[in-house]
Amino acid sequence: MRTLRFVTFIIALALVSQACFSGRQGKGAVKIQGAGSSLINPLMQKWVSEYGNLNSTVRIDYQSIGSGGGIKQVKERTIQFGASDLVMSDADLKSAPGEIIHVPVILGAVVLTYNLEGVDQPLRFSPLTISDIFLGKITTWDDLRIKADNPDVALPAVPLTVVHRSDGSGTSAIFTNYLSKVSPEWKEKVGEGTSPSWPVGLGGKGNEGVTGQVKQTPNTIGYVELAYAVKNKMPVGLIKNKAGNYVVPNFETVTNAAAETIDETPDDLRASITDAAGQNAYPISSYVYLLIYKEQQDERIGQTLVDFMTWGINDGQRFAQQLYYSPLPAGMVKRASAKIAKVTFNGQSLAPSK
Repeated sequence: MRTLRFVTFIIALALVSQACFSGRQGKGAVKIQGAGSSLINPLMQKWVSEYGNLNSTVRIDYQSIGSGGGIKQVKERTIQFGASDLVMSDADLKSAPGEIIHVPVILGAVVLTYNLEGVDQPLRFSPLTISDIFLGKITTWDDLRIKADNPDVALPAVPLTVVHRSDGSGTSAIFTNYLSKVSPEWKEKVGEGTSPSWPVGLGGKGNEGVTGQVKQTPNTIGYVELAYAVKNKMPVGLIKNKAGNYVVPNFETVTNAAAETIDETPDDLRASITDAAGQNAYPISSYVYLLIYKEQQDERIGQTLVDFMTWGINDGQRFAQQLYYSPLPAGMVKRASAKIAKVTFNGQSLAPSK
């Protein structure tokens, strides 16, 4: 009898210990959902993995649904953070149920990529040539305007087909913002935005979709984030910048574009850096922002977001170049850190954990 009672006691003790352990595990786990920009998706997946290795009780999931989707879902509070290649409009910010702040976390480049058999060297494109291609005014690859940019290239006399985004896209917003700055005709006829009314072309969903369309369809040209073109071994065009130089997109030339504009960036950090001045600035560059509520509803989630963003703009920058992104200039890291410091819970600052 005494033995039975002892065994029963041991089993009960084990059950209580397991329950307590499970409770501590549940309390320690933090799950965060983010969504938005497909431009940042390759880097974000790397960040989520690396940060998770450093913090075993944190689970961050990020879905690549386009910047427009990220803005919509963060406004609806169905996610804890959004990611966007374009800044939220004043109207969007005003209609949100709380103050949303923009934290720039990385720089990306929108590039022209193409599928043209028999052309081995990278092609060069001037601003008005790009505009005329996407307006549908250039319909063959041997057009005189493309030839003028590439006098030493034997361009084939084949039809040219445009590929563009079919979904609401920050990448489209960056690209059309650039075209609106360099082409009065584009600005008047099409303008800029996440879902412009494209004059011509085939549509693809996400950077992934446009990349696939161009890669699979001969004689096409489209715009995608640099990482998608390079990882798929697709050619990338050189773009003529404001200084008159044809510039290749890389971590140096994109960071240069940001550095050239940092003094003009407003306090809320919402800025366009397309068509930047500077001899070696790539002209279709952009910040990618994380969008979060300044006042957090959950202290532990808010604290984790602050820690994750702080890690991303510091240690996380070392993953940028290997994934074909560009690190933030030092001046913007300082300003982004100050913006993160404004995140609060119950009005109290959520300083980064030591």
